[in-house]
Amino acid sequence: MKNPKLNCRSKHSGQLLVIVFILVAIIGGGFWYLYSNKAAMDKDCRAFGKEAVERLAVNHDLQFFGERLGLQAKLEYPPSQQKYIIEKLTELGTPSQPIPIESTVTFESNFFEPKGYFIAKLNYPSRPATFEIATSHPAGIWHIDHVELKYGTQ
Repeated sequence: MKNPKLNCRSKHSGQLLVIVFILVAIIGGGFWYLYSNKAAMDKDCRAFGKEAVERLAVNHDLQFFGERLGLQAKLEYPPSQQKYIIEKLTELGTPSQPIPIESTVTFESNFFEPKGYFIAKLNYPSRPATFEIATSHPAGIWHIDHVELKYGTQ
């Protein structure tokens, strides 16, 4: 009679081990997804920051600027202010290439809500300038949250 009870316990023990293994696999898969998604968002943020600097400081793309502003930034930068910034960048000309860009990417909740801060050192023939851009990714596409052009700083 002792053998059937021992055999029954080993079956339950094996089932519990399978359940624990499945739970560990699901949790591991979840962490893998979070970390790989974070790395992909970091890479995308840096690529968007570089693209934004190129499109604004080099190409003077007013349409890109207007389309990529976030909701709060649209209030801060109405069309007249957007045009003014692009005009100032156009007056300076085209900066020497390649443009050195310092980038910082942070996440508000460790894995979600990425924000990027980019500082581009622009070398124009007349004078140096610093172009700062803040970006975010609230839903769907990357947005420009803040832009600042400083003259004569390097």
